[in-house]
Amino acid sequence: MPTTLRMIVDQVVAPVPGALGRYTQALTTWLIDTAPPGCEVEGVVSSSLPSDYELVLERFPGLSGLYKSSLARRELVAAWQFGLTTSPGGGMIHAPSLFAPLRRHDAAAGVDQTVVTVHDLLAWTHPESLTTTTVAWNKAMMKRARKHADAIVVPTHALAERLAMVAEFGDRVRVIGTAPRVGLKLPRDAADRAARFALPRDYLVTAGSLDPRNGVVDLLEALGRPDSPDIPVIVLGPENWGELHLATVAEEAGVPRGRVRALELDDPADLATVLSGATAFVAPSHDEGSGTSLIEAFSLGVPVIHSDTPAYVEVGAEAGRAVAVGGGAGYAERLAAAITAVVEDSELADRLSIAGTDRAQAFTWRDSAERVWQLHADL
Repeated sequence: MPTTLRMIVDQVVAPVPGALGRYTQALTTWLIDTAPPGCEVEGVVSSSLPSDYELVLERFPGLSGLYKSSLARRELVAAWQFGLTTSPGGGMIHAPSLFAPLRRHDAAAGVDQTVVTVHDLLAWTHPESLTTTTVAWNKAMMKRARKHADAIVVPTHALAERLAMVAEFGDRVRVIGTAPRVGLKLPRDAADRAARFALPRDYLVTAGSLDPRNGVVDLLEALGRPDSPDIPVIVLGPENWGELHLATVAEEAGVPRGRVRALELDDPADLATVLSGATAFVAPSHDEGSGTSLIEAFSLGVPVIHSDTPAYVEVGAEAGRAVAVGGGAGYAERLAAAITAVVEDSELADRLSIAGTDRAQAFTWRDSAERVWQLHADL
């Protein structure tokens, strides 16, 4: 009888799959591909529409089966928060987030095991970036994880260190990195896609919303300085954050409307087209748990400029140009200096491109999946 790893794949059919959905898709795909002899992967999903079940089976053709909860997503979220429902069976359960059936079990017996994943600590460090409901849910699930999870996966050692200040997990924390999203490769029709997006010859790319922690506002202030290069910037994210609008914030920072625009790209081929043509990718975030955006830019040979938030420093490993966040207006000035150096020095840009390409080789979903399988085998 095969050993089954039950993977929570519900985020794939969530209303907004987002980064967690991409993580779930990539890791599940490779867990299936790297399953050891005698092992298989079963999907776990909340009660959904038939079309959603079909989507999951289409995305993961190698699944041994699909456990369908009797509860819809909203009800299942609440039920698992309060431990009011059992899991889809015993054995190995792997959750790509804190959304998991965490309950009391005999960990010493090694028969039942539940592993959860923590991608960030925003509910503690930046609760203003989340809804009050989301903050409360994350804190409640972290408490359940502290009591009942057999292991906690985090994407970086930097996040593991910060996690220790939130909850005591002892030796249960494992660092397993991420990799570029599935399909992030320059397509054959990249030139046509670039024309469709009306990409300029030279431009910067950044990612995130106008939430202050993302650093996009700092980047706009940097580009609005009189000593900064006159180069457009594409923001991979929404135009609005609350009452703030990207064009308005840019103008207030001294960046004309024509030099900044937002793009929300779901197709990885579109993203690869936009990223690969960029003069540099700028990651100015003040707080991150992983460095997936850096890895994606590295994989396409794009020079990277990033803040010195610990996760970025760890993932970048000097392959990108780090800029100290610090405090006050100095950050924008330092960002401007780094951008100017990369834009105006082609040799520096080439060195960063080569270093990033080399660094990207350290991150693959195959390696991550194999490490997940080993983690469950060791429990």
